[in-house]
Amino acid sequence: MSSPGRRLRLAASVKGLGYHASGWRLPGMPKVADFEVYRTMAAIAEQGLFDLVFIPDRQTAALHDRPAGALGQASSATDLEPITVLSALASLTSNIGLAGTMSTTLQEPYQIARQFASLDHISGGRAAWNVVTSTLDDEARNFGLERLPAKAERYARAEEAVDVATGLWSGWDADAFVFDAATGRYFDPDRVRRLNHRGRYFRVDGPLNVPRTPTGRPVLIQAGASPAGLDLAARIADVVYTVQSTIGAARDYYGAFKERVAAHGRDPAEALVLPGILPILGRTRAEAEARYGRLQEAIDPHLGLAHLGLFLGDLSGHDLDGPVPDLPETDRVPSRRQVWLRLAREHGLTIRQLYQRTAIANGHLEAVGTAADVADVMEEWLATGAADGFNVMSALAPASLAEFVREVVPELQRRGLFRTAYESNTLRGNLGLPEPCGGTGESPFMASRGLCRGSESHEGPRPA
Repeated sequence: MSSPGRRLRLAASVKGLGYHASGWRLPGMPKVADFEVYRTMAAIAEQGLFDLVFIPDRQTAALHDRPAGALGQASSATDLEPITVLSALASLTSNIGLAGTMSTTLQEPYQIARQFASLDHISGGRAAWNVVTSTLDDEARNFGLERLPAKAERYARAEEAVDVATGLWSGWDADAFVFDAATGRYFDPDRVRRLNHRGRYFRVDGPLNVPRTPTGRPVLIQAGASPAGLDLAARIADVVYTVQSTIGAARDYYGAFKERVAAHGRDPAEALVLPGILPILGRTRAEAEARYGRLQEAIDPHLGLAHLGLFLGDLSGHDLDGPVPDLPETDRVPSRRQVWLRLAREHGLTIRQLYQRTAIANGHLEAVGTAADVADVMEEWLATGAADGFNVMSALAPASLAEFVREVVPELQRRGLFRTAYESNTLRGNLGLPEPCGGTGESPFMASRGLCRGSESHEGPRPA
């Protein structure tokens, strides 16, 4: 199978000690997700020519003992703050993109825009913002709220927050700073604009007190799954992370999403779909399956049930080796809930088997086999319209990523599916995305909102 003219885009998802919540118990694993783990993961990913490293985030330790006995078992209760980590990584890397999560529900868009613009400058154009709306009331209670707003309101706020951030990023023209010593003019006031945003959720004057970033604005990432999330992603995202465990569902999502992107007046090729993939490798397929089985058996049942409880509710009163029961409807991230219930029903999984299938990869695609087997899966998804690339998740950090780079990346390169050298030292350049205004192209998303120079109708008044 070949995919002429198309190459995979790869992100490395860096989540503490890896996606296996009990992995810290295994021999040779680090015990603390300190900066050295993040530094090592970024170095391995850049050695493997990945497009970006991505740090997911939740702003709570979520100290719940549900079910009883789960509290204190997981290494994921603590993680470092993404922007701080990525800023440090910027000086230790040269080409790889640096993506971090920040919530539009819990942070103000001016601060978000300022932090990511600063990261973009520090890294020379390699910053990306993963736009999230938060999912846990525990997070809300760390920011003065009793609970998160309803989902529809969170997404409406997110849409406005992204508009504010992109408006702030476009406030300074690329040539605003004239440095004219003779006249004493440091910047040209005619090349900077106040935003003067007055919306439902935010009132922001602007302009941002950070110059225009090296490529116009940071790359935007979103994980759209619900109708509201899909629409937001189709309107604003350069990269979309998805949860798809079968190629059929992935193709359906891919086609529907690209149609939505086109409906927003955007080029579908400029909104990249990267499903999550968790590879488990072996020298033979049997060896890989045996390794996968050992990883599944290492999941503490309390943690497995706690993991399912996030989206399905408390199942601790049911037989672990019995079927997943019929469950009442809840508002617990319905898109992820539907994926898991469909997985259980289609494969006849017991509760134990369901948490074993989802607690490591979190419901994403698991590719178990040799390097060639994993490359086969990735190639098929690329060639048949299921993905533009993958968000590679490591069961164990940093060992799983190192193995992928050592074994799978050369196989992808041999097939012509992945780069052999970086094309650029900016994230946009490596992803093949145009600059949002001018440069190699102009984004309809920016231009339609008057956020490109020369589109005066939507601009706020010039500063006095």
